[in-house]
Amino acid sequence: MTGEPLLGAQETVRIREGIAAAVLGAREGMAASLEHDAQEYLRLVDASRVGAEEAGRLLREAVQGARAAGHSWDTVGRVLGVSRQAAQQRFAGKATDAVTAAPSGGGPGGAAERRILSPLSAFNEMAALAEAGREGWHLVGYGALFHEVEASDQPWEHCRVTLASSGRQRRMETEGWIPVGAGWFPWRYYKRPLGAAGER
Repeated sequence: MTGEPLLGAQETVRIREGIAAAVLGAREGMAASLEHDAQEYLRLVDASRVGAEEAGRLLREAVQGARAAGHSWDTVGRVLGVSRQAAQQRFAGKATDAVTAAPSGGGPGGAAERRILSPLSAFNEMAALAEAGREGWHLVGYGALFHEVEASDQPWEHCRVTLASSGRQRRMETEGWIPVGAGWFPWRYYKRPLGAAGER
């Protein structure tokens, strides 16, 4: 089965060059050391292994993102160049990979009340978080098709940015936004309290 190429040749080259640059840049001076240091080739193998693991994780999360955006297993399989069944067998079991924050205090037994917002998609999750935030719930965990929120005594606001926008992420953190987990490709989620009067 042949995949449906959605990227052009230049985009494909840009991704490949970016991955190669990231692997070679993992250690200061790695590329230059390859000219004379046999040990550096083993470091290159290790850096490539980490790159391959990260690429695999990104692919799993991208597939779950496509599913959350409403695409069928048949469509995802065509893009990957495999059958619907093969795509589903490889990636459906990965939906349980979730990002969850540590429990916080408050509420019965020392833990604040939590609830799951589900089913969510890439297109309605922010509206669901906005509504929950107005009611005093804030994001503490997430995964494919769901968000976990925790009760508090103040309203919250939430936003998401692409993981590629590191400059914006740093700026947001100086503005009081709190990152939630490490991100769910391609998004990183943030929250911040609005305060008792909801001034912001």
